[in-house]
Amino acid sequence: MTTMIDEPFVVHRSLLFTVAYEMLGSAADAEDVLQESWLRWADVDRSQVRDARAYLVRVVSRQALNRLRSLSRSRVDYVGEWLPEPLLTSPDVAEDIELAESVSMAMLTVLETLGPTERAVFVLREVFDRSYDEIADIVGKSTVTVRQIARRARDHVAARRPRVRVSRAEQQAVVDRFLAALRTGQLQELLELMAPDVVLVADGGGVVAAARAPIHGIDLVAPFLARANQVVAGFTARPIWLNGAPAGRIESGGEPSALSLVVENGQVTRIYVVRNPRKLTRLDEPSGLAR
Repeated sequence: MTTMIDEPFVVHRSLLFTVAYEMLGSAADAEDVLQESWLRWADVDRSQVRDARAYLVRVVSRQALNRLRSLSRSRVDYVGEWLPEPLLTSPDVAEDIELAESVSMAMLTVLETLGPTERAVFVLREVFDRSYDEIADIVGKSTVTVRQIARRARDHVAARRPRVRVSRAEQQAVVDRFLAALRTGQLQELLELMAPDVVLVADGGGVVAAARAPIHGIDLVAPFLARANQVVAGFTARPIWLNGAPAGRIESGGEPSALSLVVENGQVTRIYVVRNPRKLTRLDEPSGLAR
């Protein structure tokens, strides 16, 4: 008799959550997809399932794609910039370099520029190495068409992803210096850390104050950040691990924010600040991610 410990859905839950999260960029929506998929799995005749892992990935992928198509319409009306929901992760996630890169805020933001089907194909092929035939069955396209979609998606992502992969030690060192400069309001230190063409993107969702459009260039970004700890009392900035990489958690006037940095050639090129409280519910307990 199958117990909950060896129940396939439980055994593969971290994988299934990761598939849904990478397709959706939202942990809350990923959890909803898992709930829907669990209900469908409960009605399946297990004697007809040869590979439970593959079967469950297909179920979750289909549910995630359906939700993604619906969400892509609603996100058009989102107030300000839409950023992925950050996840607190353990440093262990970084041991799988490809997984860490695929769930990074930078990559998830790039994936937002793909259409729903393109995103599903890219994630399933490039991250989870599913076959073209299997992906075709999931997205309802021919295998030939899926191969074409996959090629276009790869080219699209390659043109927009960070150009340089940095080590964990380099990322940590830059993040630590960046957070220290934020705490002390040291404009010169921030200037030294950031690339001239740095871009800051913030997500307040219309719920809390945040820049509603990206801020471009070091001359605007550095003073904006240097003033951050002067606006309200109780400002703190401490290092945490988000989405498989060193990042920061900021508290300002009792309101938390999640900060992720893209580092290239020792300089910060992009800054992501998530302030929408609805997206900050996963900052206290590490999320299990797996491939």
